[in-house]
Amino acid sequence: MDTIYSFFQNIVAAYTNQPAIIENGRTMTFGELSDMVDMIACSFPKEIHSIGIVMRHRAEMIASILAVLKCGARYVPAEPDFPTGRIHSMMEEAKVDFILTEHAFTHKLDGFPLRYTDCEICGAETLAWKRNAIADPERPAYVLYTSGTTGRPKGVCVTNRNVCHYVRAFANEFHPGPDDVMLQYSVCSFDIFVEEVFTSLLNGAALAIPSDEDKASTYSLMDFVEKHHVTIISGFPYLLAEMNHLMKIPSSLRLLISGGDVLRGVYVDHLLGQAEVYNTYGPSETTVCASYYRCNGGTVLEDGTYPIGRPVKGAKIRILDQCGKELTDGEIGEICIYGDGVSAGYIGDHDEENKAFEKQQNGIIMYRSGDMGYILPDGNIAFLHRKDNQVMIYGKRVEVSEVESRLYQCRNVQQAIVRAFTDEEGLSYMTAYVVPSGDKLKVSEVKKELSENLTSFMIPEFFVEMPHIPLNVNGKPDVSKLPVVMKAGRYNEN
Repeated sequence: MDTIYSFFQNIVAAYTNQPAIIENGRTMTFGELSDMVDMIACSFPKEIHSIGIVMRHRAEMIASILAVLKCGARYVPAEPDFPTGRIHSMMEEAKVDFILTEHAFTHKLDGFPLRYTDCEICGAETLAWKRNAIADPERPAYVLYTSGTTGRPKGVCVTNRNVCHYVRAFANEFHPGPDDVMLQYSVCSFDIFVEEVFTSLLNGAALAIPSDEDKASTYSLMDFVEKHHVTIISGFPYLLAEMNHLMKIPSSLRLLISGGDVLRGVYVDHLLGQAEVYNTYGPSETTVCASYYRCNGGTVLEDGTYPIGRPVKGAKIRILDQCGKELTDGEIGEICIYGDGVSAGYIGDHDEENKAFEKQQNGIIMYRSGDMGYILPDGNIAFLHRKDNQVMIYGKRVEVSEVESRLYQCRNVQQAIVRAFTDEEGLSYMTAYVVPSGDKLKVSEVKKELSENLTSFMIPEFFVEMPHIPLNVNGKPDVSKLPVVMKAGRYNEN
């Protein structure tokens, strides 16, 4: 069986002089990237287990990741602008041997052994020897930290075998090759980064890495895409929604992949005639994506979202009830995932959370996603919401995602999210954050439209007009940057 590095070396042999990494002012071939990987790997101690990566996005970062994998170790990535405490807790739990970084970030990494990639490691002109690669598909490849329901991040451990499975599944659906260029847009701590890096390089495609200036706006990003003939973009639906407002997208783009959150029809209705558009689904716990849905020629569901499609090659999805019984088509239950993408689980003290990984009688591991959905008549899967995405309003259960979906269908609403808060007495209430499509948005009209499909207690109590929805470094709505409308409890004269 392959490892990520053996996969990479096969591609290097086949496409030695083809572009592998494209940056402004620098293009690196697969052969040159392989040489840089060897330089970095030869600088490591004989035995390594877990290596932190805190670097800028550039060729040296990609080479460092591949060097760690060549040595049979796992990498633990963190963005340099992450909070210092979060970086420290991640690296401590992962028990990193050292952190690969740059001198500019030393002040954030006090207390950890450091090795610098912006000096002697990548500066060697000759390589006296090459380190032998460790070929074990079951070795961990990386640890990605996801938000935990307990408030403590969870480190998902993914193996080489898991990643190689996904590279093959991606190739089976999208057929990337030497004529393709993948945009590297995601932060390193999210599984979209895994898709961007490995499904491109391990299939002979190039990886184009924009600068921070290029990513400053959708327009500057599209200029980068046009300049470097990018053919594939994989990202959050919010990026596609921004591209959807452009008069035209770069002609080089052939494939747009949405993942990480629900994809609404209004996000991509103008993109469908310009490129292939896919909606994808899959938690980090199942490597990257567990299912694909082609939106071109597809159907938007009643709530305005696209289905999440069918399982990728090498995966299987079942809809189960709380007792583990498989439900029939149309019945709502938990989305449960089987196959080669199911990871090794969480590292550290997460015994309770690891119960989501259930070993079956036949030895296969099933992952309970915590997401609710059902199978459509045509065999595609519809995603509904998280199991825990319920609040009690006036003693009645409300799915916040349902309210949000209906809000999106209101006239003059361009973007919207709904969040639940609690008042001084601990009672829940909802606030809607709305980006209007024009200057004619009236709350009274929005509430009237909502009342046609929602009961009165399901209509948000407060509405806040926003110029845009703030996003965090992972590209998802940043709740911490939303204004909180405070609500007092019931006034008590006594």
